[in-house]
Amino acid sequence: MKSVIPPIGIVSFALVLTAVLILGTKEQKAGKAKPLGWWWTLGLSMIAGASYTAAGWPFNVVPQLIMGDLVGMVHAAMPGISLPGLALLFLVFLAWLGLTRRQVAVIGIILIHIMAGAGGGFGTLAQRIHAIAMHFAGS
Repeated sequence: MKSVIPPIGIVSFALVLTAVLILGTKEQKAGKAKPLGWWWTLGLSMIAGASYTAAGWPFNVVPQLIMGDLVGMVHAAMPGISLPGLALLFLVFLAWLGLTRRQVAVIGIILIHIMAGAGGGFGTLAQRIHAIAMHFAGS
């Protein structure tokens, strides 16, 4: 299948979104583009995090490390806590910390990357990103 859109690749897509987030959350306006708003920052960081999960190795090392070692250590210290409960607790802390847009972008990428590696809704988003990338690549 011939496509007008060249195959950019999943890793390139994630890196481009990360660059947009890093440069777009700069506090001082330096270029022609305006800084990203809060909701654009959060939305793009979700897509970037799911894209890193869709990219696979070596980016899947982080969720496996977090889910295997860190959650196991927390579960040993406090039996009964689950990964969704831990993520919700983390989100509650983040909601009242007063983060800058750049901090929201970086933490959003990492958090969504880990959550997409655990499956669920963000895992489905990662699968869809992978399917779209494979469609554009023609395979």
